[in-house]
Amino acid sequence: MEMTLKTNEEQVRKSKSAKLILLFAMVSMTMMFAGLTSAFVVSKSRADWLKNFELPSAFYWSTAVIIACSVTFHLAKKAIQKDNRSAVTGLLLGTLALGVLFVVLQFKGFGQIVAEGYYFTGEGSSITTTFLYVVTVTHLLHLAGGLISLLIIIYNHFKQKYNSTQTLGIELGAMYWHFLDLLWVYLFLFLYFFK
Repeated sequence: MEMTLKTNEEQVRKSKSAKLILLFAMVSMTMMFAGLTSAFVVSKSRADWLKNFELPSAFYWSTAVIIACSVTFHLAKKAIQKDNRSAVTGLLLGTLALGVLFVVLQFKGFGQIVAEGYYFTGEGSSITTTFLYVVTVTHLLHLAGGLISLLIIIYNHFKQKYNSTQTLGIELGAMYWHFLDLLWVYLFLFLYFFK
């Protein structure tokens, strides 16, 4: 009885510590993107800023896809809390597929921008497209971390490390994924309204 109580206290402490560390990381990432978007706003006063630039349609689709990712990850977290392992498997694999689709759509969006004659670097580039490129690629780098953590979560799920009493890995993954989702929605709306 006493050993079980100590183990539960240890799990709670470990969970709080891990969530706090993740929260600090998310706050620092938010500050970085706040700096990038602030620089974007300040640069709009430049004479070479593109006035009629439209976001590519692939960015609209990728926004819907990343929101769907958050939904499937949330449902996976709920399913593991009910020990519904088969549902968790499908939902985690669905989240992975949607995450990869998000990346594909982002690159398709870059292709659409280039096809319109706008370049990110070099002679044919503008400050507008360079900022768009920097902001989007920076988000993709953070998403790469999310995809790697999702692969680890899927691996641990298949090793049966999660159940209704051991959900920390899935909870942390879902927290980070929801953060990435909100971050992209913020960036998309920012780019949509302030381009």
